[in-house]
Parts: sequence; C-alpha cells; structure tokens
Amino acid sequence: MDVGFIAAKYTCLGAFDIDKKAIAVHRKNVSTNAIEADLRGIEKSQLIANGVPDVIVSGSPCQGFSTVGRRDFNDPRNSLLLRAGEIAVDIKPKIFVAENVSGALAGEHKYYWDSLDSLLRNNGYQTRTLKLNAADLGLAQRRLRIILIAWRGERELNFIQPSGGRVDLRKALGNLQDELNPNENFFKLTKMQRVIARYIKPGQKLCDVRSGASAVHTWQIPHAFGQVDEVERTVLEAVSVLRRRNRKRDWGDADPVAIREISRYIGFASSAIVSTLITKGYMRRIGHEVDLAHTFNGLYKRLNWDSISPTVDTRFGNPRYFLHPTEDRGFTVREAARIQGFPDWFTFHESMHDSFRMIGNAVPPPMAAYVAQAIRDLLK
Repeated sequence: MDVGFIAAKYTCLGAFDIDKKAIAVHRKNVSTNAIEADLRGIEKSQLIANGVPDVIVSGSPCQGFSTVGRRDFNDPRNSLLLRAGEIAVDIKPKIFVAENVSGALAGEHKYYWDSLDSLLRNNGYQTRTLKLNAADLGLAQRRLRIILIAWRGERELNFIQPSGGRVDLRKALGNLQDELNPNENFFKLTKMQRVIARYIKPGQKLCDVRSGASAVHTWQIPHAFGQVDEVERTVLEAVSVLRRRNRKRDWGDADPVAIREISRYIGFASSAIVSTLITKGYMRRIGHEVDLAHTFNGLYKRLNWDSISPTVDTRFGNPRYFLHPTEDRGFTVREAARIQGFPDWFTFHESMHDSFRMIGNAVPPPMAAYVAQAIRDLLK
C-alpha cells in the first residue's frame, strides 16, 4: 500500500517484510527504509528506529482467507493479521490501517477480523471496516478488498464510497508504449496451448461445466482433445447439465451422474457411449457413477477490450488462466501492473514469476491513495 500512501504525500519511515525480494523492490522504488524481518519476533526499537509513525499500514497474507485458494482457517499466516494489530497497540499510532481479501469476512474466517477489531477497540481506538472495489476507483479491474481503519480521538471518519466511472482494458492498456512492454516479458504458449487459444474468443473461457456463449467446451476443440461424434457430444452436454441439476450433496458445485440418469435425459441407452468417452479421456468413473474428466470452471479466459479484467492474481501472466484480448499470449508484467494501477516508472523483480506474484498480492496504488486521503482529517 506504500506506493498509494506516498502518492498521497505521506512519508515512509519504515517498511518490514519477510520476503527478501519484495524488500529489494520496495527499496528500489519506494524507500530505503525497508527491512527484511519476521514481524512475529521483531523488536519494538527496530520498528520505531526512525520515529513513531502517525499511521501504521498492514497488508498481511491473504492466502488463508482467499476463496480462490485453499482457504485454511488454521493457516499460520492468518495470525499475522492479529500480529499487526498487536504492534499497533504497542506503538500507539494515531491511525492503523489493515487490508485483506473479502473472504476474511466470510464464514469462520471472520474470527480473525473480529478479533482484530476487538483488540483495537479495547485499546482506545474507534474502528470502521470498508469494502472497496478497484473498478469504482477508475481501474480496469474487478478487485474487492476490505479495509479496517482504526483511529484515536473523537473525530468521525468522513468516508465517501467511491463511485467513479468505469475504465475498460482498452483505455488502461491502449497507450502502453512498446519500450515499456517488451515482447519477451510474458509466458510463452506451448503448441497445445496455441491450438486451444485459437478457439477462445474475447469474453470466453475453456469450461466443460457451464453452458452458454462464454463457455467453450473441450469437445469443441478436437485438435487438442480428440474427435467426438454428434452422439458423444449429446452425452457430454447431458452430463454437463445433470451433474449440477441432480444434486445429491449439500456442498460442492456438482455431483457425479448415474448412467441411467443420462439415458433417461437423452432418450436412448448411453452405457457404451460413456465407456468410449472414458477411453477418450472426456469422462471418468467415480464409484458406480460418472462425471466429466475436466471439471475446472474456466481456463484460458480471454479478456475483452471493452470490459474490465477479473482480479489480477499471482497467476495473471500465465496464459493457461488468462489470455490477451486479441493476441494468443498471456499478459506482460507491465500490462498486469497497469491494470493494478502501478505507475509506469515502478519496476519489479527480474524474475517474471516473482513480478507477477508481487503484482497479484498488491493493493492497487490508487485504492491505497484513496484510503490515505480519506484518513487525512483524522490526523489533525
């Protein structure tokens, strides 16, 4: 969040992270007051070596809270959300800001957020939780974040929910100069991936478990996945529908399907056809039932120039997950950074993998700047 706070005319007295590569990037772009450290064991004297800050900003790991990942309640990184609050209580800044993914407010994981809120309130802070979407701040991306603001004193937080005009990918990337966007700065597609990419149009994705214009099924790409005839296609489409319609469990997205259900749905015997499709790799047996072999809900998502991007995550540069709107390739580091709202002067790590990891884990600088401006009156 530091880039946004500095854009809002704040000064960085210190930055701390256990990631050596992230610290190197911070020193290169933001402040030399960046130190590699484990916050679970850091000394208070080290934290305030350059003075007691007016504001402490925390961006703790989101992996244990994210609905995209494993979402493990017991992920040890989850406790870092509370550790940041403990540091704030010890140092007593005027304002403390914490951010994380919206999944931190869902289900049992909300325990950590509520515990942080209680810790701060019990130690003399007022608190408020905000929900922000990057798209409302003029970014070409749907990215939801929750922000906890804690402050001392009697003032009220005068926060106006952003509602700016939407910016599409064409506007965000259209004027990106070639010298800032080298061609080699993206993950190359394999021969098989190039075949798949040619079938995916803007706004579409490779997906067997959904229907509609946005879903391209594996059986529609015979050059990559193998030929099927019309009868086999009918069976595959029936399974795609039935696995979500005829639910047996109260959890998950779908259930395996009995062969008799398939036969009843299509109006003719399907057992032999199912066996053939299993041999071809399109279906699989699960006990006495069957399911599609490919049950991912969307790979090779080709973005649309006239729309916004989904959340830029750490996989954004991998064409297996996201495709450029018109070129058969993934996104470059600079394109991902632009969508996230990083200024073009900001440089990342020499490793593409580490660059995409840092970009995907970051709070968009314009979002951080908006928060920084919103809390300024609380410092008076």
